[in-house]
Amino acid sequence: MIVLTGASASGKTEVAKLLNLKYNIKKVVTHTTRQIRLGEKDGVDYHFVSKQEFQAMIKENKFVEWMIYNDNYYGTSKDEIADDKAVIVDPNGVQVFQNLKSKSIIVFRLLASDTTRFNRMLVRGDTLEIIKKRIESDKTCFSDEKYNNIQYTIDTDKYTIEEVTDKIFEIYTKSIHQRA
Repeated sequence: MIVLTGASASGKTEVAKLLNLKYNIKKVVTHTTRQIRLGEKDGVDYHFVSKQEFQAMIKENKFVEWMIYNDNYYGTSKDEIADDKAVIVDPNGVQVFQNLKSKSIIVFRLLASDTTRFNRMLVRGDTLEIIKKRIESDKTCFSDEKYNNIQYTIDTDKYTIEEVTDKIFEIYTKSIHQRA
């Protein structure tokens, strides 16, 4: 399983989409209570649920990990964990996956400058208010101190998203062959 982490607009979602298109690595469809964005589809981009539904799933122990970010719940259900899948998580989610101690889980942290992230958020249709809030809050939420033992870090300012995707797939494939 490929675990992707990084601040808002660091390239995680686009890499996950390309991993699927180019290499048939399916994106784990996580649950969220946030509003659906233009162009997103329920059951494809996320399972969009109410806060009440999400809280019921927590009580039923259906998540490997879950968190609250920007006043919305996000979580990965246990049913989604498998090889040849990619999941996007925050630093706490990374820790949860690392604690599973599985050699089949490879963690990639994606970095991008504030300028790059700002421009990507503009292109995807975020408001200036949301962009400023995310960039500021991400300085704390995704700071270096929040991560331990990250296997791979890739600066998405230095490569195209397609190059980042290819690098991740190459590393993942080598890892899978080494454990076999």
